[in-house]
Amino acid sequence: MQRALEIYLGDHRVGTITNLSSDHNVFVFDPAYAADSKRPILSLGFLNAKGELAAARRPPQVRLPPFFANLLPEGHLREYLAARAHVNPVRDFPLLWLLGEDLPGAVVARHADGITAPPRERDATVPQAIEDDPSVLKFSLAGVQLKFSAIREAAGGLTIPAHGKNGQWIVKMPSATYGLVPENEFTMLRFARRVGIEVPEIGLVAAADVVNLPPEVRRDLGQALYIKRFDRDGSARIHAEDFAQIYALYPAEKYEKVSYANMLGGIWRAMGEKEATEFIRRLVFSIGIGNADMHLKNWSVIYPDGMTPRLAPAYDYVSTIVYIKDDRLALTIARTKEWERVSEDLFERFARRAGVPRGVVLRTARAMVERMRSEWPHLNDLQLLPGSFMDAIGRHIARIPLFASRAVPGPPAPPAALAPETGLPPEEIA
Repeated sequence: MQRALEIYLGDHRVGTITNLSSDHNVFVFDPAYAADSKRPILSLGFLNAKGELAAARRPPQVRLPPFFANLLPEGHLREYLAARAHVNPVRDFPLLWLLGEDLPGAVVARHADGITAPPRERDATVPQAIEDDPSVLKFSLAGVQLKFSAIREAAGGLTIPAHGKNGQWIVKMPSATYGLVPENEFTMLRFARRVGIEVPEIGLVAAADVVNLPPEVRRDLGQALYIKRFDRDGSARIHAEDFAQIYALYPAEKYEKVSYANMLGGIWRAMGEKEATEFIRRLVFSIGIGNADMHLKNWSVIYPDGMTPRLAPAYDYVSTIVYIKDDRLALTIARTKEWERVSEDLFERFARRAGVPRGVVLRTARAMVERMRSEWPHLNDLQLLPGSFMDAIGRHIARIPLFASRAVPGPPAPPAALAPETGLPPEEIA
């Protein structure tokens, strides 16, 4: 049986991935795609400095090339999906084969002979007939958190569709290890929206009320977060990629090899001042809330017209310091990851390293600090987070010179003493 997957971007055939007997995976661009001057962009990571398709890299073994490897889930979700389909979670190719019809962004991977599922690992000659088995989930959402693709019913409820495919929403399940993670992310995303950051539609729902969850998934851990997918618009798919894909790094390298200055400089050159200043705003915001997990996979770009990249709406905003108090920044800013060293002087060095005008960086950073300061009393206005979380965030922001120098107030009062609602339209909490 031929072991090749045809790669599509919308209606455009982009290329082919062939899995060799040695388990090396070779990706080759389709000649027609390569010759098309108006071709949609698969990834900025496939382009050279002139904007041309770069030369092919050495094919990896077991793993797919980084762009495709980053389309696949990590951690428990990866193991869970692989186990349901009886494929080896270490090997990328069968997982891409299994999940290829519902990948992040607009990428589709189809077997060259139309076979919809890879063979069981213990019987590599007979494809497993799983198309009609609803217990086998066939969607991919990158990342390590247990999450599912869902559809929203007319009455407002959330349902995991057959095989988990074609959902317009992402449902993030509560954690048995860290308490109130969905409430934490919901609160931080609401706060991000209040300070002017683009955030998808979000809500909270009791995990027990999500319909058609696999039976192995715990429903007794509290609320789940649901978030509208920015790479879906009805039946249409909008292409997107994260920065690990842009830098051609594997998921395991998402904390390595690239700094925030590298990212800012690349955005400045490839997307212009508007997107660069938005990156600075989001970075300052993440520092302020104590989000130590803003690695390469938690920043993405989307291509609304298939060719022009811009920053995708924000996601995965969690105050991690309420769980791990000694955490550091995910990536370096001017060679440091220490919160206590984040100052205006550091941002000046950050600007120099990125090749971005000092005034642009400092003005943007100062404006975001002031915006956060003005909205700070409303951070926990829905009273979803306990006083201990708010105290931890307050202690965190007080130690950051960038914020201390701009006189950001202390933490909002604990829930019992919170100020009343300010009239903003309330978020939906199912």
